[in-house]
Amino acid sequence: MPAEQTDSILVADGIRRTFGGLTAVDVDHLEIPRHKITALIGPNGAGKTTLFNLLTGFDEPDAGSWTFNGQDVSGKAAYKVARLGMVRTFQLTKVLSKLTVLENMRLGPTGQRGERFWSAPFQFLWRGQEDANTERARELLARFKLDAKEQDYAGSLSGGQRKLLEMARALMVEPEMVMLDEPMAGVNPALKQSLLGHVKSLREDGMTVLFVEHDMDMVRDISDHVIVMAQGKVIAQGTPADVMGDQRVIDAYLGEHHDTDITQERATEETS
Repeated sequence: MPAEQTDSILVADGIRRTFGGLTAVDVDHLEIPRHKITALIGPNGAGKTTLFNLLTGFDEPDAGSWTFNGQDVSGKAAYKVARLGMVRTFQLTKVLSKLTVLENMRLGPTGQRGERFWSAPFQFLWRGQEDANTERARELLARFKLDAKEQDYAGSLSGGQRKLLEMARALMVEPEMVMLDEPMAGVNPALKQSLLGHVKSLREDGMTVLFVEHDMDMVRDISDHVIVMAQGKVIAQGTPADVMGDQRVIDAYLGEHHDTDITQERATEETS
């Protein structure tokens, strides 16, 4: 394994998750460099989404520990992880279809006083906070070019627009780290370019990004660091150029006997 990162926002050790007799995740050591874009890649079934779920509190490991900003977050509930500044999106978007786009955004912030039983009847205690949340929501919707849709039901948005909404909503908590599970899946080419630009802008804003992706051209384009999983384990990590030339990575995607470029879409399809 490569040398440890000198400034890592997330450090994990000995994470293991089994389902019956299947070992989905078995990661000895993992570090995510701060203020960088890290791609998590691997064949279908490699354990990428399961690892995401474990790190963000949506699933519990059989063993292992991890820290975020030096604080132990092993096994913490998802909402507590989000409060600490680590948020995630999902491969299948989780927008609330029967709420408007703006209402979905206002659900994002944590610590809303108007949601507390004892303060809810007293608007003067939470109205200012709600107004500030609404202002930030509108700023983010404008940034993601969804401001014209703020009064539309989220269920009326296209798949790509839902991805944009979910990413924008994640930023309502002003996170330090954003984790994106296949942000480009099912997105048309025009919106894909927009999403790529937004992911890059997160790094420019000083955030750390970890994303799952299958598109190798996109990984090369925006990633500073790449981690490769296969059969639940981390088999390689480093710069995109180093990882794409690693024989273990080529074997994981295509098998041991081949002469095909792993950037071809067919390579991913053949691992399905």
